[in-house]
Amino acid sequence: MEKAMISQPMAGKTDEEIVAARERAVNFLELNGYEVINTLFTDEWYSEKKMQERGVVQIPLCFLAKSIENMSLCHAVYFVKGWEKARGCKIEHDCAEKYGVKIIMEE
Repeated sequence: MEKAMISQPMAGKTDEEIVAARERAVNFLELNGYEVINTLFTDEWYSEKKMQERGVVQIPLCFLAKSIENMSLCHAVYFVKGWEKARGCKIEHDCAEKYGVKIIMEE
């Protein structure tokens, strides 16, 4: 089974909006035969307190680095509408494009 991750804008969105967009993306990907690799890092390891304890200074870069690492496990990346306005999503798109990872756009 091929694997895919989701790239979605989160800044300025409510938790409910983020979850709803992610659920739509997961449903689409699973219906199309993909296993979804989680890139919504919500466990304790990624809490602000734990990151500070580890010496992480640029928290957004830490999330982006982990996301790009997870992209290495994927055959495709699904881009949620609005991705082109989010700096992390734009970088993920550039990586997918430059490294030949299949790009799927939300319609």
